[in-house]
Amino acid sequence: MELVIIISILIAVISVFVSCLTIRRVKRQISEMTDALADIKNGNGNRRILSADNELVAPIAYEINEIVVSYESKLSTFHQTEETNRQLMTSLSHDVRTPLTTLIGYLDAAHKGIVTGKDRDDYIETARWKAHDLKEYIDVLFDWFKLNSNEFAIELQTVEAAELTRDILIDWIPIFEDKQIAYNIDIPEKPFRVRLDTDGYMRILNNLIQNVISHSRADKIEIALTKKKRDMEITVTDNGIGIEKEDLKHIFERLYKCDKGRSEKGSGLGLSIVHQLVEKMNGTITAESTQGSGTTFILLFPLVG
Repeated sequence: MELVIIISILIAVISVFVSCLTIRRVKRQISEMTDALADIKNGNGNRRILSADNELVAPIAYEINEIVVSYESKLSTFHQTEETNRQLMTSLSHDVRTPLTTLIGYLDAAHKGIVTGKDRDDYIETARWKAHDLKEYIDVLFDWFKLNSNEFAIELQTVEAAELTRDILIDWIPIFEDKQIAYNIDIPEKPFRVRLDTDGYMRILNNLIQNVISHSRADKIEIALTKKKRDMEITVTDNGIGIEKEDLKHIFERLYKCDKGRSEKGSGLGLSIVHQLVEKMNGTITAESTQGSGTTFILLFPLVG
């Protein structure tokens, strides 16, 4: 009987001792977690809470670490967007104010009779093209802010992409002819069923074609639609000045402007918008280019069925 009592007392003592150790260890770990959270709160986003798998606070520590990683990712995205918007505002002051001032100058000269006859007609025509350039720039800015806002939503629906592509390209033919750009459009008669956002798809093609007209200095463009395994492939090829190999790696980055592969005109957002729209439609876009020989943009969209 006495042995049983002694054993019970020993077990009780050991239990109390283990509990005290456990509580002490947990309190130490909680203190370390508090210090880590304070460090994170002060801006050290790289701080993590360390914990072994068998420790009581491990699930909490891992959960906090995941929250911190998610927060840092969102914070980084916010800072990038904030910096992009700042650069956009700086660019806006130059890319809009300068041509607008020039546009007003041409119109004032024509209105006040400073130029007459053919010179007056030339001034008005130049002002008209300046106005078109401004509209193009503002349209790109609108697309960018819309695409990066919480209000933007892609509405994917199954469409017959070959006919849709023809309808989009037919509006470009007068522009090609006006700018003396030879064109070759190769779209087969058979249907291509693809899930697309029709407005987004139109913007993708329009931006790529406008990129050729504005930056490539090409006098020929080829647009082809084919089937490649389980995808619909669209290629937009020009015979322009091409893009340097180093620039080619960055052309889909926002605000990136090539030194030689593009003219000074442009927001640096057009191809970034294209890239984002293609990804939102579960597609891919790549580019191939040889300096002096031209550039090809290759788009792939999954076929339905």
